[in-house]
Amino acid sequence: MDNFLGEILGTMILIVLGCGVNAGGALTKTFSHRGGWLMGAVGWGLAVMIAIYAVGQISGAHINPAVTVGLAVAGEFAWADVPLYIVAQMIGAIIGATLVYLQYLPHWKETKDPATKLGVFSTSPAVKHTSANLMSEIIGTGILVVGILAIGANSFADGLNPLIVGMLITSIGLSLGGTTGYAINPARDLGPRIAHAILPIAGKGDSNWGYAWVPVLGPLLGGSLGALVYVILW
Repeated sequence: MDNFLGEILGTMILIVLGCGVNAGGALTKTFSHRGGWLMGAVGWGLAVMIAIYAVGQISGAHINPAVTVGLAVAGEFAWADVPLYIVAQMIGAIIGATLVYLQYLPHWKETKDPATKLGVFSTSPAVKHTSANLMSEIIGTGILVVGILAIGANSFADGLNPLIVGMLITSIGLSLGGTTGYAINPARDLGPRIAHAILPIAGKGDSNWGYAWVPVLGPLLGGSLGALVYVILW
């Protein structure tokens, strides 16, 4: 039960701070409006770091189904516990997205473009090309899982690992994220997309369900492949 609650809390923190920086940069009349890609990449990296610091000692802070599956593929996590972790991550993501909605409540009406509002919650491709978009998510998540496993294999001063993982997320965002918004986490995209669909957001459009499978399948494939590469080469 502690692991389950830890993954809910950790993923909730990730989404509150991650989608929160999306909202701050995208929604009209915020002080951080148009903060730019660098603000977003750094914000997501810090979100991951804080989430890991918060629950790393409770659940291991996977906060990402692709990481959970990747660790299981690498033999570092029990397959029997994978469904429990994924359910917790999804619950945490939906709760986190709902808190972002409440935090920015008056700004939804002030923001006219429905796509901008959806972009606070979930990802979309800069250029729509399904196979290339899927490949982007596979590559980005593969790098994520290889990076996490490699970081775990190194010795750092106590408490430094979450900071390094946060830097990894920021690096992926800056280097690879410009194509699809680097979901690299099925819960990070699907949970907030569900929240977008059910919340009474003023002037929202559809939730782009036709694309929703890409940031789910891509990260799961990428995380698994990254884990296999790591096991084979290291």
